[in-house]
Amino acid sequence: MHAHDIPRPSGPWTALRGPVARSGPARTARPRPAAGRGGAAGRGGPGGPRPPRGTLLGGLRQLHRRAKRAWDRPLTAYYLVMGGSLLITVLGLVMVYSASQIKALQNGLPPTFFFRKQLLAAAIGAVMLLVAARMPVRLLRVFAYPALAGSLFLLCLVQVPGIGETINGNTNWISLGGPFQLQPSEFAKLALVLWGADLLARKQSKKLLTQWKHLLVPLVPVTFVLLGLIMLGGDMGTTVVLTTVLLGLLWVAGAPTRLFAGVFGVTAVLAVLFIKTSANRMSRLACIGATDPGNHDQCWQAVHGIYALANGGWFGAGLGASVEKWGELPEPHTDFIFAITGEELGLAGTLSVLALFAALGYAGIRVAGRTEDPFVRYAAGGVTTWITAQAVVNIGAVLGLLPIAGVPLPLFSYGGSALLPTMFAIGLLIAFARDEPGARAALAMRQPGVRWKTMRRRVKKRPSGER
Repeated sequence: MHAHDIPRPSGPWTALRGPVARSGPARTARPRPAAGRGGAAGRGGPGGPRPPRGTLLGGLRQLHRRAKRAWDRPLTAYYLVMGGSLLITVLGLVMVYSASQIKALQNGLPPTFFFRKQLLAAAIGAVMLLVAARMPVRLLRVFAYPALAGSLFLLCLVQVPGIGETINGNTNWISLGGPFQLQPSEFAKLALVLWGADLLARKQSKKLLTQWKHLLVPLVPVTFVLLGLIMLGGDMGTTVVLTTVLLGLLWVAGAPTRLFAGVFGVTAVLAVLFIKTSANRMSRLACIGATDPGNHDQCWQAVHGIYALANGGWFGAGLGASVEKWGELPEPHTDFIFAITGEELGLAGTLSVLALFAALGYAGIRVAGRTEDPFVRYAAGGVTTWITAQAVVNIGAVLGLLPIAGVPLPLFSYGGSALLPTMFAIGLLIAFARDEPGARAALAMRQPGVRWKTMRRRVKKRPSGER
């Protein structure tokens, strides 16, 4: 049989058949459709032609594709953590300055008193963030145990008469002299995250996490010791945040549902017991959803927080134009700074803050899900749980959906003791996001001279005289 006797296939695939296609007679090329009107250039995928570019549906699909490509880039988590935390901190400084001026004047202080203290704490926190972002993981794991021991020592020191300082009924501070105080319970959150992540990572390397006793001991007992020391000072809000950190670590470690539900049930029973035995906590629980201050104005703060949000409207009354901060709303620069933000920046401002925290939470989850290092996974999951849970508790209280717990809004509210460990934790997330394999390669390509040298290696040297 000769080559010209071989039957040749017909159809659109003939041009891709190599020698078979070339051995036959010349074929007339089919005209290709114009780009943008049909064919491969005008298709949105295998499902058929996409809508014209001028339509709303076509624009939304194009926007969705661009957003999906942006989310899948290796440096997305890195930029979200760094940019989101920076924007939250800067906006927080602006709002602390605006919300604290009247409070400072009422106390006979300069109007910039609280702002200057917060700015100093932010500067120290920025140094801590840079240190955490450059600290190797091995050194972090060595630092975990001294951090836990130091936190336990300071929490015990708070309960010593003459050393611990009582503010608003809670004994949780240590005076450092002058206007400076230290709140050890805030540093206990960071210590629990680092120590718990190192503990679980060690047990995973020995394949012990499949046994329930290794999941619980000593993680749960040590956490309960921290919670007990904090509750001695009456700080229910910090105990709630620490409990969520514990549950977050167990969840990331893959605790069975029954074990997870058991720990949650025990903590819930203890929380109900502590609330029932305190008239102050019972009154806070009764103020959920309140629209009237009630008897003896027990819901005054909760109701005036709602008033501040309502006064803001869509775009707010403007920076510095809040009415509630003139003595009507207690703690306008700490626990209820979100309410002042709503009054001065409106719904647009509060939604922007919520979006920044949502982006930060998404980035933390992505870092924890993509890493192959167990310690990084547990630490990133613990930090993300800590920041998002504390933000939910604070904002939920301002909105009247949760009882007032007395916890600050992370990176946003006034308070150096809360800001410093939080910024160190953000530095950890930045380091973890930068250490992803794809992120390391992308950052290496952005160093000066790297791309040009790489491109020069790819160009083959031509022989002399070749053009």
